[in-house]
Amino acid sequence: MTKRETSLGALVAFVVIVVAPLLNALPPEESFFHLSNFSLNLYGKFLTFGVLAISVDLLWGYTGLLSLGQSLFFALGGYAFGMHLMLLIGKLGQYHSDLPDFMVFLGYPKLPPHWVPFKHFWFALGAVALVPGLLALVFGFLAFRSRIKGVYFSILTQALTYGACLLFYRNDFTFGGNNGLTDYKFLLGHDLRSAATQRALYISSALLLLGVYLFSRWLTTTKFGKVQRAIRDSENRVLFSGYAAANFKLFVFVVCAMIAGLGGALYVPQVGIINPSEMEPVKSLEAVVWVAVGGRGTLVGPIIGAVIVNAFKNYANRAFPDYWLMLEGLLFIFSVLFMPKGIVGLPAQIRAALSRPKREEEPAKPAAPAPAPVEAEAESV
Repeated sequence: MTKRETSLGALVAFVVIVVAPLLNALPPEESFFHLSNFSLNLYGKFLTFGVLAISVDLLWGYTGLLSLGQSLFFALGGYAFGMHLMLLIGKLGQYHSDLPDFMVFLGYPKLPPHWVPFKHFWFALGAVALVPGLLALVFGFLAFRSRIKGVYFSILTQALTYGACLLFYRNDFTFGGNNGLTDYKFLLGHDLRSAATQRALYISSALLLLGVYLFSRWLTTTKFGKVQRAIRDSENRVLFSGYAAANFKLFVFVVCAMIAGLGGALYVPQVGIINPSEMEPVKSLEAVVWVAVGGRGTLVGPIIGAVIVNAFKNYANRAFPDYWLMLEGLLFIFSVLFMPKGIVGLPAQIRAALSRPKREEEPAKPAAPAPAPVEAEAESV
């Protein structure tokens, strides 16, 4: 990155991490400069989507793996943290029981064994990254060992997401069925509904996004990043050069799953609910749209795309909710056809179009005269 780009990024990070929370905390509500709690919470949700978008870009933009299952890892991280938040409710639920309300309603006599460790914050925090990572490790090992790639890999990841979604929709799967996990009240002893806690969650989301971006930027500049892009451009050449491409793909697939899980963990307390709809295949497709609109293979572009597309979605769902899906599809088609490098590459695309020299028709050159015929001299016999 150039010095100008670094300075601009530092300024944006300062505004997002420092200025926005201060505008929420300091100015009075009637002030023009006051940032409402609703807006801050909405922006915090957009930041977690930016984390998800980076995980998609590391796979698709830098490795050439179009994964349609990133929403599954995002939701698994959310469920892992949501389980911890559910156990913190205690007897403040509707049934005044130590068990979550849906377990009381379904007649569970006691807490299932796999729920017990989630009473501890650090265990839940570790599970946020480890559960998606372990699933990605098993699935990726089987897929890459079988040399599955291209559209077949995309279909398999979509099938994995759909199968997990059906399992989580079952009420007897101990995760709340259709309703999922909701009605959270506390986090580390603090009221989740208070403005101070929501500000802390927003700042945590911004710091996580910054950390994930810096880590991804560093990773793509190392030797691993060069091999990663070589796999994207020509995997066969990488194999012929002696590199185990499957191991590189498995590593980045697991890392991206863990990144998505971390984003889902901070998404849940800000939204207040996690249910199987968050892992439906359409959610992964939306993340692909964010990356395409922002700029694939740039890391900054997916963040911009996630924020802009979701802000537009938030407006469209209020103004004309029946047409949002069509608008999203048109936006994706427009990006692919007219903005192949996304929003990030648009300035360079415009400069190239403006600086392209106009082709002037050159006057036709006169044809060269035909050579004079050479008369053969008669040979005397």
